Amino acid sequence: MKKHNFSAGPCILPQEVFQKSADAILEFNGSGLSLLEMSHRSKDFVAVMDEARAIVKRLMNLNDDYEVLYLGGGASMQFLMVAYNLLSTNGKAAYTNTGTWAANAIKEAKRFGNVDVVGSSKEENYSFIPKDYSVGSEYDYFHCTSNNTIYGTQMKDFPEVDTLMVCDMSSDIFSRQLDFSKFDLIYAGAQKNMGPAGVTVVVVKKEILGKSGRDIPSILDYEVHIKKESMFNTPPVFPVYATLLTLQHLENNGGIAAAEIKNNAKAKLIYDEIDRNPLFEGFCAKEDRSTMNAGFKLIDESKKETFDAAWKEAGINGLNGHRSLGGYRASMYNALPIESVEVLVNVMKSL
Repeated sequence: MKKHNFSAGPCILPQEVFQKSADAILEFNGSGLSLLEMSHRSKDFVAVMDEARAIVKRLMNLNDDYEVLYLGGGASMQFLMVAYNLLSTNGKAAYTNTGTWAANAIKEAKRFGNVDVVGSSKEENYSFIPKDYSVGSEYDYFHCTSNNTIYGTQMKDFPEVDTLMVCDMSSDIFSRQLDFSKFDLIYAGAQKNMGPAGVTVVVVKKEILGKSGRDIPSILDYEVHIKKESMFNTPPVFPVYATLLTLQHLENNGGIAAAEIKNNAKAKLIYDEIDRNPLFEGFCAKEDRSTMNAGFKLIDESKKETFDAAWKEAGINGLNGHRSLGGYRASMYNALPIESVEVLVNVMKSL
């Protein structure tokens, strides 16, 4: 039986993507070769990479001022690549600290220069998104994390800043409509909403690069990767292809606008139950609740054994909260059907 997969990542993907990926592993494009053994310089894979880059810009409605890269190292590699490429030798950057991954990004940036944390919810266990801050032109860039998987918070609005806007969108990219041209650099690990683990998408405005005054190692230099069309070194071939399939599925099913409607419906369903049911309570401020990751806990811990047995019996997977927070976390990425949320809500009602 197929599980109702609420895993935070690697996450649920469309069944169509699994089937086409499996077919490509056996034989790709009638070539007599598996995708796993095919040269990344082959005509077939170059076409995959070209379309994988192009579809990101189509979905985001971005022009050729932007370039799309598929890189290794996860979003954690971007924590330092952003600073290496954008933080000038005598400059400083502004960051908001809204969760574990935002804190890690700050830690890495501090290795390269001055960092001001202009907004933080750390002292309140990351239970809300800070809003009362301003970012002026004295900063080389402003960095934020749009969605926090562990704590279940999400930025509903983005500030107006007088500098470059950088955003880690790893866990909510392509889940809602945004004016993506407002951002100068976006990065996202694929495994939380758009593909398997092993590749990170970077969307960068080309004109912002080459101004840090740093001698950047080639493998960490965005300009080098752009010149080599995202194939400076051997790319993660299979994750790139599976990500392309996922984005094609999104594009062919109404795009981001359609996904946002479905995601809002799923989020409303589970949050309504959390608020209605006296046995549960959420972790974070209601106005900052994530549509991707709903965090909640049992008020009466004596019910835990019964609840855990019930959701497992219902075929639910991946509901346990992050080890640092506990409780429960329902991750509801694009590919999760609303029927899975209905199953979970019915279990919560039956407790």
